[in-house]
Amino acid sequence: MTAAARTTFDQPWIPREKVRITDVRAIVTAPEGIPLVVVRVDTDQDGLWGYGCATFTQRWQAVVAFLDHLRPLLVGRYPGDIEDLLRLVRFTGYWREGPVGNNALSGIDMALWDIAGKRAGMPVYELFGGRVRAAADTYLHAEGADLDETTAHARELMAAGLRHVRIQTGQQGIGHYGAPPAMGSFAWAKNPAGWRVEDYLVRTPQLFAHVRDALGDGVELLHDVHSRLTPATAVALARSLEPYRPFFLEDVLAPEHWHRLAEVRAASPVPLAVGELATSFTDAARLIRDHHVDFIRSHLSDVGGVSAARRLAVLADVEGVRTAWHSPGDASPFAVAAAVALDVTSPAFGIQEGHVYNDETHEVFPGMIDIVDGWLTPNDAPGWGIDLDEAAAARFPAGISGHDAWAAGVRAPDGALIAP
Repeated sequence: MTAAARTTFDQPWIPREKVRITDVRAIVTAPEGIPLVVVRVDTDQDGLWGYGCATFTQRWQAVVAFLDHLRPLLVGRYPGDIEDLLRLVRFTGYWREGPVGNNALSGIDMALWDIAGKRAGMPVYELFGGRVRAAADTYLHAEGADLDETTAHARELMAAGLRHVRIQTGQQGIGHYGAPPAMGSFAWAKNPAGWRVEDYLVRTPQLFAHVRDALGDGVELLHDVHSRLTPATAVALARSLEPYRPFFLEDVLAPEHWHRLAEVRAASPVPLAVGELATSFTDAARLIRDHHVDFIRSHLSDVGGVSAARRLAVLADVEGVRTAWHSPGDASPFAVAAAVALDVTSPAFGIQEGHVYNDETHEVFPGMIDIVDGWLTPNDAPGWGIDLDEAAAARFPAGISGHDAWAAGVRAPDGALIAP
C-alpha cells in the first residue's frame, strides 16, 4: 500500500469489535417547569456517548421506569447496529406501541444516531444523505385574550423574521387551546367558565378576518383546533376560514375519529395538519397512506424516534404530503435537532414548529440551536452538536406535569369534560 493510499485511513476510527454500550440512563430536568426526559447512552470509549429525547412530559416517570427495563438488553452491544437494536427493544416486550414505550425507544434511537455522528465526525444530517435545503422555515405561536392582543403578538413575530404564525385567541373558558380565556365575553346559566363549540365556530373566523385585515397577505396563518371538533363542525370551520387562506388547520378531529378525516378534506380546500397524537409509526403512516392529511405532524418521540420519522418523511414524499413535526416546549433541544435534521434532508418538508427556550434551558443544553430570522439551521458539529450539563440540569428538578390540572378543567358549560 502506498503512503498516499494509507492517508485515506488516517482519520480516527473505532473498530466495530472494540466499541460497546456500557450504560443507558435517563436524565430528567425542567428548566421551564416542563419535565424533559433525555436518554444518555454511554460506551466503553473515552468521551463517546450520545443523547436522545424521550420526553412524554405528562407521564415522564413511566418512561424513566421503562428505560430501566431496557438497559440490560443494550449493555454490551455494538451501538452502530441501530436498526437491530431498535427492533430488539421494540419486539422483546411482546406488546408494543404507545407513548411510554415509544418515547423510551426514541431516546435510545436518537442517542445511537448521536454516537454514530460522533464516530464518523459528521453531523447526523450528513448521515441521512445531506441537505436538500439550508435551513428549516419555522412558525411560532401568537396568542392573546382578544383579537387585538393576538394581532399585536403576530405583528411582533413578523418583525422578528417569522413568515408563518399560528394564531389563537381567547375564548370563553379554558377549552380553547393556545390562548388565555376571554372571561366575561359570554354568560352561561350553569358554568360561566365553560367552553362552547358554537362560540368557537363564530370566534375563529373573526380572528382570521381581523388578523388578515391588520397584517395583510404577507404572512402565512395557521391555527390549532386541538381535536375539539366533530367531522361536521370541522367542515363548518374549514369552510368558514377558506377566504383567509390558512396555511393549515391543525388537529381538527380527535384520533378516535381519524378515519373520518377524508370527509373533512373532501369538503374544503383548507390543508389539514394531523398526527400530534399518533403514538405509533403505523398510525402516523396510515394518515399519510390513506390520504387523510396534507401535513403529517407527529411528535417524533411518540412514534418511536428519528428513525421512524425518516420513514414517514419518505412515505410523505411518495404521497405528496408535507412534514410539520410537532416541537413545542415539551420537546427537548435534542428533539429539535433531530426534527431539523429531517427537515433539511427531506424533499417532503413543509414547515417546522418552533419554541423560544428560556436562558436556563440554554444553560442546561449547551450548543442547542435557536431560531434566527424565522429559520432553524442544524449544527455542523458531529452528532447533534448539543451537550447536556448535568449539574445545571439538577438545579431544575421535574415535578408532576401541570398538564393534568389543565386538562381536568377543560369542560363544557354543563360540566362535561372535553377531551383534547
